Amino acid sequence: MAPKDTSSMTLRERLAHVPQSGRLVWIGVRPAYAAPMIVLPEVELVEGRGVAGDRAAASARAGGKRQVTLMQHEHLPVVASLVGRDAVAPELVRRNLVVAGINLVALKGLRFAIGDEAVLEGTGPCEPCSKMDEALGEGGFQAMRGHGGITARVLRGGRARVGDAVRVVAEDELA
Repeated sequence: MAPKDTSSMTLRERLAHVPQSGRLVWIGVRPAYAAPMIVLPEVELVEGRGVAGDRAAASARAGGKRQVTLMQHEHLPVVASLVGRDAVAPELVRRNLVVAGINLVALKGLRFAIGDEAVLEGTGPCEPCSKMDEALGEGGFQAMRGHGGITARVLRGGRARVGDAVRVVAEDELA
């Protein structure tokens, strides 16, 4: 298939055009405040709530813009470098999903599918919290700035599995 000619696109059209697809490479839940992350091979994304088993989905504040937190896999080595480590394990950054191969920032305001069932909408940046200095060492908070990923809400629930494709979906695919 020939690439789409993007030369005459408006800015709005260009922002909505994300031809890349990624893949889900890691899943984790936080069952309680300050609890260690539990790493899972798959999880249920619950419409309007978030990630089953995560404290955010069970809280009274569930249903907002921060139902699911996602981080860019490619940013983990950057964060590691900034804090003087050889590597940073995904559970240390306390995000629910780690995705490779697609720019998560490009998904802000867009709807995207994870696997064949779940559809999310990117709602904004996932800023670091003070726990990053504790988890990553001094400078962890600053290292995560700009690399913390995005937040999303679950528009259509379903299973998400490590290895699932992550791709932008058009409005007409949601019916």
